[in-house]
Amino acid sequence: MNNPQRKAESATDNRYLSATHEVINQPRPLENYNLYEQDTALREAVLREGAGFANDDLTRFGAWAGLADTIELGNQANANKPGFRTHDRYGHRTDEVSFHPAYHELMRVALENGLHSSPWTNPGKGAHVARAAKYYLHSQVEAAHCCPVTMTFAAIPSIQNQPDLAKLWAPKILANEYDSRNVPDSEKTSVTIGMAMTEKQGGSDVRANTTVAYPVGQQGLGQPYELVGHKWFVSAPMCDAFLVLAQTTSGLSCFLMPRWRPDGTKNPWQVQQLKNKMGNVANASSEVEIRGALAWMVGEEGRGVRTIIEMVAMTRFDCMIGSAAGMRQAVAQATHHCHNRSAFGATLSDQPLMQNVLADLIIENEAALAYTMRVARAMDNQDNEHERLLARLATPVGKYWICKRTPNHAYEAMECIGGSGVMEDCIMPRLFRESPVNAIWEGSGNVQCLDTLRALQKEPETLDAFFKEAAEAKGTDRRFDQHLAQLQHDFADISDFQYRARNLVDRMALTMQGSLLLRFGDKDVADAFCASRLQNNGGMNYGNLPSGTNPAAIIKRGTPVVG
Repeated sequence: MNNPQRKAESATDNRYLSATHEVINQPRPLENYNLYEQDTALREAVLREGAGFANDDLTRFGAWAGLADTIELGNQANANKPGFRTHDRYGHRTDEVSFHPAYHELMRVALENGLHSSPWTNPGKGAHVARAAKYYLHSQVEAAHCCPVTMTFAAIPSIQNQPDLAKLWAPKILANEYDSRNVPDSEKTSVTIGMAMTEKQGGSDVRANTTVAYPVGQQGLGQPYELVGHKWFVSAPMCDAFLVLAQTTSGLSCFLMPRWRPDGTKNPWQVQQLKNKMGNVANASSEVEIRGALAWMVGEEGRGVRTIIEMVAMTRFDCMIGSAAGMRQAVAQATHHCHNRSAFGATLSDQPLMQNVLADLIIENEAALAYTMRVARAMDNQDNEHERLLARLATPVGKYWICKRTPNHAYEAMECIGGSGVMEDCIMPRLFRESPVNAIWEGSGNVQCLDTLRALQKEPETLDAFFKEAAEAKGTDRRFDQHLAQLQHDFADISDFQYRARNLVDRMALTMQGSLLLRFGDKDVADAFCASRLQNNGGMNYGNLPSGTNPAAIIKRGTPVVG
């Protein structure tokens, strides 16, 4: 016979319940914190580079960027890839790209906050710096949707080459509104601009393009043409118009091609497919056939590369911001995790070897940010010859170096977090997949090195400006002085620059970063940078800071505080 007393005891016996353990030693999610207030290096750069007036606005924006709901928008935009259909149910060609509501909300916030327009609508001291800082914050929420934001922002300098087109298009390009409808631009309150340069056979060699432009009537600037050809990469196909390179009898020329014709009919450019990318998935990239699409010439005939390069200079700058932002988000995640998790009897961030790695990652991010924001200041002062020359050379050098350093930085930060950092419900896999994009788009590493050479050949004064700026730190650190002197010596003969380009551009970037950190950065960060980057005693991986540096101070500086 069963014993009732024994049965009752068993029902309360913990050995037989499903709860096997208490969840401890796991950090709380990094959310509901202010991305601007918790980023000491960014706040210092904003003040240093002349955008102190934007401090309150950036504080407000940083609070939005750190909200749990905002972070979830980024998650949802990436979890739901863009969709595409060629025709409606009646058989009409639509080339319609659809997005998750989270994507549209992020676009709305970006455009209403002027990330595509503010330096053009409110120019002046610190305008590019303030915009770069806000873009830096916004990119940390979700990077992929920033592609059409960047291109819309960057299109203005090129379109202004044609005043009549600028008069027609600029007001809607610069409007701080978001209108996602696929309707003629005449019916819209705002528009976005894309870019179509790359073709299968040429890739980075756009002069090999075969797309042809046929004049409708008169030839030349501002005149209508019909374009026939293909484009291997068009980002982003849902934009309202595109800057396109096509051949005329005078050579490669630049055109503004809208999605719709003035009579309200669809322009015959046809999306063949959306690209299936490893990262940047919230952004639609496409392959397109152009079948007599109406477009208007922008700039001089046969000078298309020169015309569109003004746009490309801006998009390359945004690649620098985006990669530096990816580094910052990776650093924030890694330091937050290690500050709130223990192993082997101590908090991870208090253990010497982990301190070395975390501090090294922070140094990389701060150096990238300092370089980027200095270029932003140069962009704000293009009427100054030194600043103009500096921006011309520092942009390809910085785009090459910062973007190329990001993938390994993302991986190393992921490793700091460990197994949970590899999980798809963590932001780290997204940061890792996103990390190669900026290094490849807008000109790969080799293209940036060759553009550096082009600047040196066409305007040798750019190198003088670069070294003049770097030399402002002479006398502050022996290691820097030696590095700078050796680099200047190696530039005495650049006859084989193409072969040595990566080595020289690497060292140019390090020289400028070292100069900026020594002059304006945190003392411990600058010292560790010089010790690990400018002396030939480091290893190839992060975590090679030599003895005598102060990793604890660097980590405290770079770790966000939640709650």
